[in-house]
Amino acid sequence: MSSILKGIAASNGIAIAKAYRLVEPDLTVEKRTITDEGEEVSRFQKAIETSKSELEAIRDKAKTDLGEDKAAIFEAHLLVLSDPELLTPIEDKINTDRINAEFALKETADMFVSMFEQMDNEYMKERAADIRDVTKRVLSHLLGVQIVNPSMIAEEVIIVGEDLTPSDTAQLNRTYVKGFTTDIGGRTSHSAIMARSMEIPAVVGTKTATEEIQNGDMVIVDGLNGEVHINPTQEVISQYQKEYDNYEAQKAEWAKLVNEPTVSKDGHHVELAANIGTPKDLKGVVENGGEAVGLYRTEFLYMGRNELPSEEEQFDSYKAVLEGMGGKPVVVRTLDIGGDKELPYLNLPKEMNPFLGFRAIRLCLEEQDIFRTQLRALLRASTYGNLKIMFPMISNLQEFRDAKSILLEEKAKLSESGVDTAEHIEVGIMVEIPSTAVMADLFAKEVDFFSIGTNDLIQYTMAADRMNERVSYLYQPYNPAILRLVKMVIDAAHKEGKWAGMCGEMAGDEIAIPILLGLGLDEFSMSATSILKARSQISRLNKSDVEKLSEEVLQLRTNEEVIEAVKKVIEL
Repeated sequence: MSSILKGIAASNGIAIAKAYRLVEPDLTVEKRTITDEGEEVSRFQKAIETSKSELEAIRDKAKTDLGEDKAAIFEAHLLVLSDPELLTPIEDKINTDRINAEFALKETADMFVSMFEQMDNEYMKERAADIRDVTKRVLSHLLGVQIVNPSMIAEEVIIVGEDLTPSDTAQLNRTYVKGFTTDIGGRTSHSAIMARSMEIPAVVGTKTATEEIQNGDMVIVDGLNGEVHINPTQEVISQYQKEYDNYEAQKAEWAKLVNEPTVSKDGHHVELAANIGTPKDLKGVVENGGEAVGLYRTEFLYMGRNELPSEEEQFDSYKAVLEGMGGKPVVVRTLDIGGDKELPYLNLPKEMNPFLGFRAIRLCLEEQDIFRTQLRALLRASTYGNLKIMFPMISNLQEFRDAKSILLEEKAKLSESGVDTAEHIEVGIMVEIPSTAVMADLFAKEVDFFSIGTNDLIQYTMAADRMNERVSYLYQPYNPAILRLVKMVIDAAHKEGKWAGMCGEMAGDEIAIPILLGLGLDEFSMSATSILKARSQISRLNKSDVEKLSEEVLQLRTNEEVIEAVKKVIEL
């Protein structure tokens, strides 16, 4: 019998195939008394080594297929498997309590997971997920049961699971895995982010997919509308086959714009740029016709490792991106750590509210050794392309002045040492704090450009944590309060002859694009896979029309009123 599940559209596209259930095996553990502690410890150590080998293989595959940043999660899992803080108590339990390895592992891991999950800290909660993922793998070897292995799939399928762990997602073979659906998760979960980078349609958060879908059921994943059809009628399959063909034809049309400039119907040019995390992401930028890199998130160089990256490692990465873009602009954001992104090896004190705490430029101005190393690497790489440097989380003019002063000091030192750097490097800031948006007219006299980071600007303006589901209704990108701040920043930049860009999710949003074009935004930076669709949309808009629309929406009162106003004027 056919049925439909509703969920969250996490990755665009339509997939039609048979279901492959990625459901956990029974890992129930019973407590047993043992007689040979040495043999039991040895059995435990063997399970650890086998798990390490598997994870190394998964990590290497992820590196090759998805890039360093996506493979970093498995480095974290390997660290867990080598952590004496976890392993020693387990072996002590086996020896002292004379209990079986499975029970000792489960009891110890559960204690750590419970402890980390109770911490009001996103990073520690992620560590809890890592320990849970790794424990399952080791337990499967101790119990002699097989964890379902998605890398062994050899026919076209749609994956169905409660959630997909990072190790599951990394093993998905795009040749066979046409889409996936999960019970839990959101647009920002690991699996959703990976699905978008692999361009696999996905619907997450269906709540009951694993209850209602059996192995071999025919399934349609509608990643455009957030629906999952189970055992649909032939009529529905035919209808979706047409939709799939239309979507593929639409993508082929967009692809024709890959080498075209981004120009509105009445001839106004804007720049469409890409947000990237590593040099490997450049392939997607080039293939999707990116005119620039509008945000290079350098923190990925620092994550998933045990120590700070050296100046040489950083130089190589920055040089690769600058050369890879062939003279097109590359905006590099200096280290933005803190909030939900932590570096365990820095041993920073835990904070009650890390999003409002010691992070980004605040950390860099205090930990100047880290900051100066990064700036030197950037300056040395600057001769290989069109580098622009951007400081994150700037809340007042003094922070910008201090950061720029350190940059100029390092430039002078390199010059004295005979090291070449680019003569002129634009230096700008991310506008993600309301105080900076309000003072944009004064900042514009000193910075070379603005890039509006809407992800944080929205949560700070609305006083609503974007990670908190209970207040997610307040995450309102089209709220007139946000739009007015955006207008202030753009107008301030233009008054001083500077440019203004946007690197938050909003820049690639089809409701926001007409408003932003009307407000005069110069550069839109988004995920590479959104560029061609945005270029197509802009080519159908008249700037003169959307200027009037933008003036009107600034006078509206709610997020919803703005959406309605855009839909009335613009065909989406």
